[in-house]
Amino acid sequence: MRKDKNRAIQLRLEGLSYGQIQKLLLGISKSTLSLWLKEVPLSDEARKKIAVRSREKSLAGFIKRNKEQTALAIKRRDDILELAQSEIREVSRENLFIVGIALYWAEGYKRVRKVKGREITAHSISLTNSDPLLVQMFLRFIREICNVPEEKITADLRIFKHIQEDEAISYWSKITKIPKSRFGKVHIFVSLSSKGKRPFNRLPFGVIQIRINNTQLFYKIMGWIEGLKQFAPLPR
Repeated sequence: MRKDKNRAIQLRLEGLSYGQIQKLLLGISKSTLSLWLKEVPLSDEARKKIAVRSREKSLAGFIKRNKEQTALAIKRRDDILELAQSEIREVSRENLFIVGIALYWAEGYKRVRKVKGREITAHSISLTNSDPLLVQMFLRFIREICNVPEEKITADLRIFKHIQEDEAISYWSKITKIPKSRFGKVHIFVSLSSKGKRPFNRLPFGVIQIRINNTQLFYKIMGWIEGLKQFAPLPR
C-alpha cells in the first residue's frame, strides 16, 4: 500500500486530479486518496494545472448538459407539435367558413374606398400574403364557401428586383391553380421599412394578392366579420 501512496503523492505533485490518479492506481478509492493527499503541498505550477483541468472539465460538462437540454427541448417541441397537429382532425364546411372570415378579418383589405370624401360603390375582395398555405386556405374559402367562379379569381404579384418574374408567376400559378393568363401586372418594389436590408431570399417568390371584383361579396364578407366580432368580447 505504501508504494501506491507514494505513487499517488508523486502524481498529485505533478498536478493530476484525484480522478486522474484513481484511473492510474486501480483499486484506490477517492476517499483513500483524499486521506493520503490532503496534506500534500502543491506548487504553483501544479495548482495551475489542476485549475485549468477543472475549468476544462466544467466547460465540457456545461457543453454536454447544454446539448442534452437542447435535445430534450427539441423533443418536447416535436412532441407538442405532433400532439397539437393530431388535434386538427378535419376542416368541415362550417370550420372553413369561420377560418375564411377570420383570415380576411386579419389579412384582407377592408377599408371602404372613398374619393373626395364620398364612398365608391364598387369594391373588390383583396388578400395579400406570402404564405402559400394561408393563400390556399383562403382560396378554399373563396371557392367552396363563397362559390366564386374561377374566371373571377385574379392575382397580382409584388416581387423584389432580384426575383425572376416568370418563375414567380409559375410558382404562384401552381400554388393557387389560377392560370397565368389571369395574373395582372407584376410590381417590383423595395420595402420602405427594411430599406432593402432584409435577407436576400426571405421572400423567394414575392407576395401574391388575390383579387375578386365583386362588391356584393365584399359587403357580405364585411357583414360576416361584424357577426364574428360579436363573439370577441371576453366574458365578464
